[in-house]
Amino acid sequence: MSKKIISWNVNGIRAILKKGFEDFVRDQDPEIICIQETKASPDQLELKLEKYPYKYWNSAEKKGYSGTAIFSKTEPITVIYGLGVDDLDKEGRVIGLEYDDFFLVTVYTPNSKEDLSRIPYRYDKWDPAFLKYCKNLERKNQ
Repeated sequence: MSKKIISWNVNGIRAILKKGFEDFVRDQDPEIICIQETKASPDQLELKLEKYPYKYWNSAEKKGYSGTAIFSKTEPITVIYGLGVDDLDKEGRVIGLEYDDFFLVTVYTPNSKEDLSRIPYRYDKWDPAFLKYCKNLERKNQ
């Protein structure tokens, strides 16, 4: 059975709510929608997505920064917030859902910045932690 899944870096969910996000979701009618760079927590907005009773948010500790969300029509078996590494999980960049026959992960990967100042962070911390996270999901799926 196929599922329609939409993944979208919105660069601020409050901004796209003003531009017809809810209408877009109703028109497209996906099973699951993954959002990156929400820049908000659920208490900062009113979201009218009645067909999506399962809403998962991983907001950054820093207000107005990064964050991810997943809205689903079906309830997952398990929800996994973050990579399991405290210093990396403060930015709300990962949510994983486990379903009977697949895992779904939405991730807002940190960029390296224009001056490339965040390359050591990516290379030494983020990328290895995310790889380990994915490998753990892969082992669980076998």
